[in-house]
Amino acid sequence: MNVTISLVPVVSLLAGILIFIFPRLLSTIVAVYLIMVGLAGLFGSGHFLR
Repeated sequence: MNVTISLVPVVSLLAGILIFIFPRLLSTIVAVYLIMVGLAGLFGSGHFLR
């Protein structure tokens, strides 16, 4: 049985939990997430995020 997990839902879930627990982290978490997605798109590894 093969189980594949996409990176985006896992990162989103962790970010949501952290934001729920520590609301002051919102801007930092969003900034890091957007930078990661942007760099992955620029360097052609965007297929890992789907």
